[in-house]
Amino acid sequence: MDPNTTETEWGSKAWRLLSEVRSQSPLIQCITNFVSMDIVANTLLSAGASPAMLHAAEELPDFTPRAAALVVNVGTLSPSWLPAMKAAARLCMTLATPWVLDPVAASASAFRLDACRELLKLRPTVVRGNASEIIALSQASAAAQPHTNAASKSLHIVKGVDSVHKSMDAVEAAKLLARTSGAIVAVSGATDIVTDGNRVVGAHNGVAMMQKITATGCSVTALIAAFVAVDKSHALDAAVSALAVFGVAGELGMKMAKGPASLRMHLIDELYGLDESALNSHVNVTSL
Repeated sequence: MDPNTTETEWGSKAWRLLSEVRSQSPLIQCITNFVSMDIVANTLLSAGASPAMLHAAEELPDFTPRAAALVVNVGTLSPSWLPAMKAAARLCMTLATPWVLDPVAASASAFRLDACRELLKLRPTVVRGNASEIIALSQASAAAQPHTNAASKSLHIVKGVDSVHKSMDAVEAAKLLARTSGAIVAVSGATDIVTDGNRVVGAHNGVAMMQKITATGCSVTALIAAFVAVDKSHALDAAVSALAVFGVAGELGMKMAKGPASLRMHLIDELYGLDESALNSHVNVTSL
């Protein structure tokens, strides 16, 4: 899409992709964390996709080739899960199936950061994380490149899975990660940032209370996978559209919510009932 795309055009793009998800119901395989499984599955279902929470290595050869996209989320990472994550991602790379990496708390431990670096080598279509996760992974990816001058940084730049940086703090790190990995990189925050290493787009939808609901980030990662599944050739546009759609659902849900618990319910309901008029009047996307 042209860098000078207007908000109305972004609204139309988001509506087209949401409509295609609803009509195609793409099968999205989710190797995700225990905390997020419920809301991730319900987010995909309410958007019209078909979730499969499947992570057994023994099932991958039969199942993963049938998926329209894969999500790998390392939130509750364990040594027993990592081989399946890598095997599924490797299958997707071989089959040209899009897959999305969510590097939750990437810098919380050396084991976790190394796992994310190994997964990054398997060419994810999109990497979606908060600012601290993207900064950590970008530094690790750059340091692994030949002839780099990137200095090593302290691992512990996260507070649990929460970001200690704002999304705008991670713009240059996101661009660098996109260039070194070949992935579209999305940074969640007050303004969601999406970049291919050159172009940078900001999605300004959403409400602050969404941060008080666990696994909303994991959920939008899965929604990105569903959007990329129906538009494999334009992963940046698909990622931006998914972030905008999820943010609009949050804004509309907030009008009826009394707190995080009711916002969670209303967000899912609004995502299910979202229509073209609501998207066109609420989508707020700009080139940065």
